[in-house]
Amino acid sequence: MSPLETIAPAPASVSPGRAWLRALELTAPIARNRNRILSTVIEERAEQLGDAPALLSDRECMTYGQLSQRINQYARWALDLGIGQGEVVGLLMTNRPEYLAIWLGISSVGGVVSLLNVNLTGSSLAHCIHVVSPKHLIVASEFAGQLVAALPAVSPPPTVWIHGNEPSSWPRLDLEIEAKSGEALSEHEKRPPTIEDKALYIYTSGTTGLPKAANISHARVMQWGHWFAGMMGAQATDRMYNCLPMYHSVGGVQVPGAILVAGGTVILREKFSASQFWNDIVRWDCTLFQYIGELCRYLLHAPPSANETAHRIRMACGNGLAPEVWDGFKNRFSIPQILEFYASTEGGVSLFNIQGRRGAIGHIPGYLTHRFSPALVVFDVEKGEPVRDAQGFCIRCAPNEAGEAIGKGSDDPSNIGSRFEGYTNTEASERKILRNVFELGDVWIRTGDLMRKDEQGYFYFVDRIGDTFRWKGENVATCEVAEAICAFPGVKHANVYGVTVPATEGRAGMATLVTEDELDLAELRQHLINRLPPYARPLFLRIRKNMDLTGTFKYSKTDLVRQGFDPASSDDAVYFNHLELGAFTPLDQQLYERIQMGAIRV
Repeated sequence: MSPLETIAPAPASVSPGRAWLRALELTAPIARNRNRILSTVIEERAEQLGDAPALLSDRECMTYGQLSQRINQYARWALDLGIGQGEVVGLLMTNRPEYLAIWLGISSVGGVVSLLNVNLTGSSLAHCIHVVSPKHLIVASEFAGQLVAALPAVSPPPTVWIHGNEPSSWPRLDLEIEAKSGEALSEHEKRPPTIEDKALYIYTSGTTGLPKAANISHARVMQWGHWFAGMMGAQATDRMYNCLPMYHSVGGVQVPGAILVAGGTVILREKFSASQFWNDIVRWDCTLFQYIGELCRYLLHAPPSANETAHRIRMACGNGLAPEVWDGFKNRFSIPQILEFYASTEGGVSLFNIQGRRGAIGHIPGYLTHRFSPALVVFDVEKGEPVRDAQGFCIRCAPNEAGEAIGKGSDDPSNIGSRFEGYTNTEASERKILRNVFELGDVWIRTGDLMRKDEQGYFYFVDRIGDTFRWKGENVATCEVAEAICAFPGVKHANVYGVTVPATEGRAGMATLVTEDELDLAELRQHLINRLPPYARPLFLRIRKNMDLTGTFKYSKTDLVRQGFDPASSDDAVYFNHLELGAFTPLDQQLYERIQMGAIRV
């Protein structure tokens, strides 16, 4: 029997104990059923639910029966092309029901689909294509131009199939698919992969460099969907609103997977719109929505909407809800329950805060700590690696001490959630592995994230290791500085990073801000004195109208760090925290040169 039939419906508010039990019950059978992959689950749901809505959007809609048929059409297309086990097909397409049908169909017969970020252009897009060496590449007609510009840098070039009616010399995939049968594949046609086989390549967000392609097996796809179905208490009556990019693990796999395995409905929007968010939620009668990164902050700063509390939402689930946004978001929009979690695309560590503790990213029940609990180890920011004791072993953090989170490496086939499947780049994968951590021969997986754990066992995100910097001999966590800045009235967004100042050690703090109106810089400076130690107070401020985000709603820092505090690098206003004058002073070229020469005390 399928999990849909054996797990009782969840209550409107999911209790912690029940959530963990449901997640364990739903994921336990995965390892025992090696040939049951997500497309198999969709086929089962189609038999059970038929005409029930599976995927809805303004562009197109699919029932469970139609989705299953579409998957079979793409499977036949892949078989007819001779796409073999493990061969790669790139996919460059915006959010829509067809997107899911494409990768489910191709992967159901052994192909591996590379989910390409639609925001990438030029060399960045070429890099992402090149690192997975696809034989074929599917592009939606609206992205044909940016693909044309990137392809000269890709060798060998893939065979390109265009989806849509844009004039092109490439063959029309949408027409090819319509000619394929949607009937279930015969035993002769089937080339079923196992859960151990690769299903997808999903890319890291590339906030600090070029994206890496993470290996995603069918087991991970199944684990994500069933685990989150359990944690959210997903049921057939649920309608999940998804405006997150489907090339990302959350928006493209976890969200649709969790709802589809439960027999519910996924509402897809092409991209996030703060002005239309609550209108969509009410129009589609949604009961759940997913968030990532700064999405919630954008909603909180949006003008009031008549529909912002006229909804039927029972839970918001996601990761990256900042502590200073949490209460305001929950109260203003009448969100009954928030499920904040932490996970990485490549695996190793996952955490869940089903209790709704403000600012926490997770808590492990005592009876499961032996199986899931990560370790936090003391970290040397300057060396960029964990501290080792005299015997050469890592040192566990004390309560509330920040350290790198690491997960125990596991080859246990039943513990799919703790697997690390790595990247296409072997060297990048190896850099994520720690050996001889607490004893000779043990293996742990690095997250690259600093966390702390309080006395009650709640985990809190501190910072990305690449973002934390040293100044005046102290570690500066950019997230904590940003939280303090955003607590000042009128600050909508704060992106904090370290910049190099000549003749000094470490990096000085700089914050790029988006504000509602002109700030009282004297009041802001006093606010920061009251909230932060001297070494953590930003030395430079940059005020701009908009903040650059990645496709996954994270602040992009690369260009800001490169531009530093040079006022000539942009038209934005830049200010210097002048210690001798006790004020934020406009930074012009003359003052910049004096700082560069070391004539000003910093």
